[in-house]
Amino acid sequence: MSGPSAGRPRPTRNQDMDWDEWPVQDYLAENYRVLHPCDAAVIRHHSSFYRQFAPGSIQRSLEFGAGPNLYPLMLAAAASRRIEAVELGAGNVAYLTRQLREGPDESWQAFYALCRRLDPALPPALTDALSRVQVVHSDARSVARGTYSLASMNFVAESVTEDLDEFTEFCQSFAASVCPGGHLVASFMENMPSYRIGKASHWPGCPVDRAAVYRAFAPCTERLTVTRIDADTTLPDYGDTGMVLMRGVRTRRSSPAGPGTARSPMRHLESPTPSSG
Repeated sequence: MSGPSAGRPRPTRNQDMDWDEWPVQDYLAENYRVLHPCDAAVIRHHSSFYRQFAPGSIQRSLEFGAGPNLYPLMLAAAASRRIEAVELGAGNVAYLTRQLREGPDESWQAFYALCRRLDPALPPALTDALSRVQVVHSDARSVARGTYSLASMNFVAESVTEDLDEFTEFCQSFAASVCPGGHLVASFMENMPSYRIGKASHWPGCPVDRAAVYRAFAPCTERLTVTRIDADTTLPDYGDTGMVLMRGVRTRRSSPAGPGTARSPMRHLESPTPSSG
């Protein structure tokens, strides 16, 4: 059970944190200023997933809890004509919006070079790929059920709560965002406890492994595949043991359980991308 018990404090839940205070620049410096081996492994996994779709065949896809990470948006840009990056934290929204309006940081070019090498259907220029992205300032769990035909989630559900039940709720809300038969791809930190970003910033983590990810998605998906990669020693030590990678299809038999019926207004931030020329 995830509730408090005698002698044990209540686990920190998502609503306990001020996500507007997420340390965007520290997070980017620790994780995305260079292309780490684990990123390359995630990109290879996700690229294989996206290559099953003809270019431009997905009218509308979702990045569930986008954060400031651009490479999941890059990967979707061949298959998807429109990519909605739904993100709650104000700092992450500001960073994404600035990347789209002013052009991406130079450090993202190495990520895009690998994405395009694996999927030549991607546009020649990163700015062209990002022109398909629209930033949506909202809690991703407020997305209406069955809105998308494809959704991606990366390092979200396990890194925003200490509560295993809430982790499962996040996963099921993610699955519910696509229509029956819709496609899902995701990545998770494996066995990561609560963690620090920068010198003093503390955030909730929920240690999960392949079995926990499988249990979260098995009731609402089919063709479910869950794999893992080892910990990357070039990254800071967050206490994790690697990463878990998932892909699947939302079942046509029934709707996922869990939250997703509540609605809140979503603020769409139109962000024109500079021309690659």
